[in-house]
Amino acid sequence: MINSSLKQIAAALAAKKISSVELTQGFLDRINRLNPEINAFVTTDAGRSLAQAANADALIARGEVGPLTGIPVAQKDIFCARGWRTTCGSKMLANFTAPYDAHIISQFDAAGAVNLGKTNMDEFAMGSSNETSYFGPVQNPWDRSRVPGGSSGGSAAALAARLAPAATGTDTGGSIRQPASLCGLSGLKPTYGVCSRYGMIAFASSLDQAGPMAKSAEDLALLLNVMAGFDARDSTSLQREKEDYSRRLNQPLTGLRIGLPQEYFAAGLDAGVAEVVMEAINQYRKLGAEIVDISLPNTRLSIPVYYVLAPAEASSNLSRYDGVRYGHRAADYTDLSEMYCKTRAEGFGAEVKRRILVGTYVLSAGYYDAYYLKAQQLRRLIAQDFKQAFSQCDVIMGPAAPGTAFKTGEKTDDPVAMYLEDIYTIAVNLAGLPGMSLPAGFSNGLPVGLQIIGNYFDEARMLNIGHAYQQVTDWHTRMPEGL
Repeated sequence: MINSSLKQIAAALAAKKISSVELTQGFLDRINRLNPEINAFVTTDAGRSLAQAANADALIARGEVGPLTGIPVAQKDIFCARGWRTTCGSKMLANFTAPYDAHIISQFDAAGAVNLGKTNMDEFAMGSSNETSYFGPVQNPWDRSRVPGGSSGGSAAALAARLAPAATGTDTGGSIRQPASLCGLSGLKPTYGVCSRYGMIAFASSLDQAGPMAKSAEDLALLLNVMAGFDARDSTSLQREKEDYSRRLNQPLTGLRIGLPQEYFAAGLDAGVAEVVMEAINQYRKLGAEIVDISLPNTRLSIPVYYVLAPAEASSNLSRYDGVRYGHRAADYTDLSEMYCKTRAEGFGAEVKRRILVGTYVLSAGYYDAYYLKAQQLRRLIAQDFKQAFSQCDVIMGPAAPGTAFKTGEKTDDPVAMYLEDIYTIAVNLAGLPGMSLPAGFSNGLPVGLQIIGNYFDEARMLNIGHAYQQVTDWHTRMPEGL
C-alpha cells in the first residue's frame, strides 16, 4: 500500500482488504527499519497509534466511514497533540508533553485518521534545510548526503521514503513548498487563516500557516478538507463556509491564464531547474492554458522584508520560553536573571538565537521606524504586485526553489545563501496567498518542483490545475530506489 493514493487506501479499508491496524503496523515497521538513517520522525508511539487504528476499524465495521478513516498521517512536531511529546525540534521543548490538541490534530482525530508520529523539523520552524533541529539533520531519501529542505523536512522525507501516506507541515516562508520540491512531493500552503493556528507552536504569527503534504494534488484536497475550517480559539481563523476542495478536480483547463513572472526566471535560477519548470509549463499549454508574461517587481525585496518581520515576531513569540512555566530550565543558577539567561542560552540553537537577536534589534527604540515599519510598508507593495498580476492571469507559475537539494552542511556557515533558498516562496506568505508545489521532473537525478500561486481562497482551482497535470505525467508516482 505504500504507493497507493489516499482514495485507494480508503477503498481498500472500506472493502476490508486490509485493516487500519494492519496498515498502521506496516508503516510503523517501515519507520523502525528506515528512520534510524533518514531521521524523519522524532517520536512514535505504537501503542497510541494502534489504539487509534483499532477505533478506526470499529468505525469502518459500523459503516461510519469518511475519506480519511483509518489512514495514518504523520504530524509535524510543531502541532500539540495531547499525551504526545511535542518538541518543535528544540532542546527547549525536548521533554514537553502537550496537555491539549491543536485544532489540526483534533480535526484529524474527528475524521478517524491515525496519528502515526511526530516528524522532525528545523528548530521552531527556523530553517530551509532541516539541519537546525536539536534531534539532528534529516536526510533526503533521494540522496542521503543531501538535505530534504525545511522546515517541514521531516514530513517531506517521511513521505518520500514512504514512511507515511500523508503528512502535515507548516509554511512561514516556504516551509511546505520548498521541501516538497526537494523531495519530489505535492505540498500546499493555504490562504492565511484557512487553517487554524491554535495549538501550532508559533514562529511568526502573521505568516505561519498549516498545510497538507502528500504524493498528489488529489490527496492534498482530501487532507485540506479535514484541516480547513473556522476555529474561534484562533483570532486569525477566517469564518467561512466549509468547502469541498476536491469539487473541481476534473474540470478542463481550457482558457486558463498562467502568469510567468520575469523575476522568477532571472539570475540565480539553476539552469536544470529552469528547463524542468518550462517543460511543465509547456505541458499546461498542451492542456489548453494560455501563457501570459507578468512582472512582480518587488520580489527582490521579499527576502529582506521577511528577515525583518519574521524575526521580530519570533523574538516576541519565543520570549515565553524562560524556564519558569514549562520546557527546559538551566540546572545551575544563582538568581532569576541568571536562570533566564542560562536557560535560553542552553535551550535555543544558533539559528533561533540569531533570529531572536535580529528581531529584538529591529523592534528596539530608535530602529522600529527604520526597519520594522519600513518592512511593513514594503510588505504592502509586495501584496499589491500580486493584485496587479491577478488582473492579467488566473494563476502564477514558476520554480518552488532556485535549485535541487544541496549537500548537508553546504550552506550552514552562510545564512544568506540559506535564506535565498526561499526566494520564490516568501512573497506568497507576505501577501497571505495560497501556494503549491508539484513534482515536475528531475535535474541531475534530483527532484524539481513547480510552484503554483493562486489568488485568495483559490485552493480548489489550484488543486484542479495540479490534478490535471498529474493525470498526464507520472512524476508524482516516482520514489527513491532501494526503499
